[in-house]
Amino acid sequence: MPKVRLDTLVQQRIECSLSKAQGLIQTGKVRTSDGTPLRTAGESVDDEIELSIDEGSKYVSRGGQKLEAGIEKFPFSVKGQVAIDVGASTGGFTDCLLQNGARKVYAVDVGYGQLDWKLRQDPRVVVMERTNIRNVTPDDLDEIPAVFVADCSFISLKLVVRALVPLLAEQAEGIVLIKPQFEARKNQVGEGGVIRDPEIHREVIENVSNEAVTLGFSIVDVIPSPIEGPAGNKEFLACLKRGG
Repeated sequence: MPKVRLDTLVQQRIECSLSKAQGLIQTGKVRTSDGTPLRTAGESVDDEIELSIDEGSKYVSRGGQKLEAGIEKFPFSVKGQVAIDVGASTGGFTDCLLQNGARKVYAVDVGYGQLDWKLRQDPRVVVMERTNIRNVTPDDLDEIPAVFVADCSFISLKLVVRALVPLLAEQAEGIVLIKPQFEARKNQVGEGGVIRDPEIHREVIENVSNEAVTLGFSIVDVIPSPIEGPAGNKEFLACLKRGG
């Protein structure tokens, strides 16, 4: 199993600065699944190690703050609903869904060991690790999700939405995070993987929206994410409604 520095892994898991990751480690905020604190930033650990990271924030990662902004802005309710979270990672979106009343969340991610321990222990969470959403079938879900969210990297959101179609309820609604750096053409992506041109942002949003409409969704609204992605990339939250 590949090894990685602990501070680098924490930085990746919660999308924070390296200095913040090191501070969390040094103050005992990073623990193994059995509660043992890891205090050496340069320690080599398995890249799939299960960690509990206490950021001192409302959600297990800042992804929760992104989704919260969409829930507050859009006409969107998850209370009592079954949801699916694609690209769950540490679980920021999953945590936000639960705190807003979701009855069950399928937490889907191609990785392993990333989901926060608090969420792993929650009976409302169905952990689907090492799982590509394009390989999930309706038979894999014991209930049909009426709510969907997605925060994915290194894959086009258009492919994710297409994969969700056979899994969702007829009137499903969702919030997806559009990341231009993973949607734009290679020649549109700047140094360090950053896209700063607002025209490219608009083009990406239009392309994703058009694909969603083709797949039977209406676009309720699109807003900028209140938190930028790594390296300062602008991201956008889109609210989609199926059959709308």
